Amino acid sequence: MRLFSLRRFTKVGSALVLCLGLGLHAVQAQDDGGIALAREYARKGENEKAAFLFGRLRSEEQAAPNVLPEYLTVLENLKRYKEAEKLVKKAIRQRPEEPSYGVALGSLYTTAGDAPAATKQYERVVSQLTAAQVAPVATEFMRRNLPDWAEKTYLKGRILTKDDTEYAPQLIQLYTQSGQTDKVMSETLRLVQDDEQQLPFVRNMLQNSLREDKDFDALEKVLFANVQKFPERAVYSELLLWLQTQRRDFTGALVQAKALDRRGRTDGARVMELASIAQRNKDYESAIAGFDYVTREYRSGMYYRLARQRLVQAREEQVRSTYPVDPAKIRGLIGEYQQVLTELGKTPETAPVLRNMAALYAFQLDEKDKAMTMLQEVIDLPRASLDVVDEAKINLADIFLLRSEPWEATLLYSQVEKSHKDSPVGYEAKLRNARLSYYAGDFKLAKSHLDILKEATSREIANDAMQLSLLITDNTAMDTSGVALRDYSAVELLVFQNKLPAALKGLDNLLQKYPGHALTDDAWYLKAQLQRRMGDYPAALTTLEKITANPKYDVLSDDALFLTASIAEENLQDREKAKTLYNQLLVKYPGSIYTAEARKRFRKLRGDAVN
Repeated sequence: MRLFSLRRFTKVGSALVLCLGLGLHAVQAQDDGGIALAREYARKGENEKAAFLFGRLRSEEQAAPNVLPEYLTVLENLKRYKEAEKLVKKAIRQRPEEPSYGVALGSLYTTAGDAPAATKQYERVVSQLTAAQVAPVATEFMRRNLPDWAEKTYLKGRILTKDDTEYAPQLIQLYTQSGQTDKVMSETLRLVQDDEQQLPFVRNMLQNSLREDKDFDALEKVLFANVQKFPERAVYSELLLWLQTQRRDFTGALVQAKALDRRGRTDGARVMELASIAQRNKDYESAIAGFDYVTREYRSGMYYRLARQRLVQAREEQVRSTYPVDPAKIRGLIGEYQQVLTELGKTPETAPVLRNMAALYAFQLDEKDKAMTMLQEVIDLPRASLDVVDEAKINLADIFLLRSEPWEATLLYSQVEKSHKDSPVGYEAKLRNARLSYYAGDFKLAKSHLDILKEATSREIANDAMQLSLLITDNTAMDTSGVALRDYSAVELLVFQNKLPAALKGLDNLLQKYPGHALTDDAWYLKAQLQRRMGDYPAALTTLEKITANPKYDVLSDDALFLTASIAEENLQDREKAKTLYNQLLVKYPGSIYTAEARKRFRKLRGDAVN
């Protein structure tokens, strides 16, 4: 009997629990429906109805989620500021630990037009902060577009934590967003002074915030002062090296690289890295100075052999880019390369030296047979790097092209393509094959190669491919047979073969034969380059003026202006004229790819580049 009663009691209890559960779900569903309806009224601008529903929900807050922010917005829309104020103050009394309510009250005063009350309320919020409330309060200030109060909140947080680097990332981001560059610099330097682990973050923040020359100048000045004031802190030299590299001031960066090498005892590693960057950016003087420093200071170091080779390579690039190229200097370079081989021996490590010598013999001295013998020696060298061997094959193919033997050339290019798929050497070989098809006038085949190369991992190769592809597309769209482009590509082959007088004659014929053609500006630009290479600087400037003085040729205008300035600076030694031209480029073409280099040269000519 008792068992029966117990079972009956259990059933009744279960039913009661079930009913209560269903009731709670019904209440919850009703509340959810009320919230949705209130929000819909608010969205439609029916604020009175929304306020009524939100008011009911607030009175039942145990069963409903917090609707205070939306309720406040509706009351503000109705200008019922006193009612809203009572509502927020009650919320603050009920939940004093919730910091956003205090910010909401200040925002309400602002909306009501009482700015002094808003300021007083914000001051009260900041003064009453606990350490745990700093981040959420600052976030709420930022959400309400009050960055000044967010800043004050973070600075109060520093006082509370007794740490003057606390909240540095947040402050740096805040200052970056508001364009307060001076404060960005102050915060980043404070953050990094005792913690070098923050260097990547600091560099990234500075990169994002520094926009104008004056910003870079200001940071450079501060860093120089800190390097002198705190010579034991390598972090300032690290930042200065990074900044000067960004500005392509490799002469100044070299000073810091040397200091960091000595401090870190890295056997010249930092200088090697900086010199290599300078070489890639065609600052051969800085590159030569860097490699020379390593060969002098670290003769028994691990980088000596490589620096010895790179030193001559940088000198070679400098000689080949100084027009007209002096054959005596070329033979001097060959002598230097021979000294390297005598000192270090013919080994897999020095194979690039032999390859460079062969290229000089072939392309500068027109001694093709001697060059081919040397390249074959590189190819047959035991244990030589596959990269170096295939680079030698590319050079050998180039020589076949010099000798007007395109079939032999394309066979070698194709070999390298197959052995080096998806690598810079393989991409270079494919680019050479594309150019070979272009020289032969087979533009369709050339473009099929170039379209693949546009996705190459090497930015330089991808850019070269893109430019040649655009040249073909632009000049075969209207003239599908590409008659004028065939004449132009034939001229470019003559340039490749170093037959400059014949190339100039071909350009003159093209300009006369196709007046007003889309290739006209390309032909003039190439003609100016050849005139410069042959030492006829006045003629080069006259040719370039045909581009710069005609708005019709806007595609190559910045190229022509930069080349004009380069000739004035490097060949005519007219510093004032060059300075004016570089400044003109900066003003007229701020988005040009030459902007960074023009700015660096302008500053140097003006005399304010710091070394």
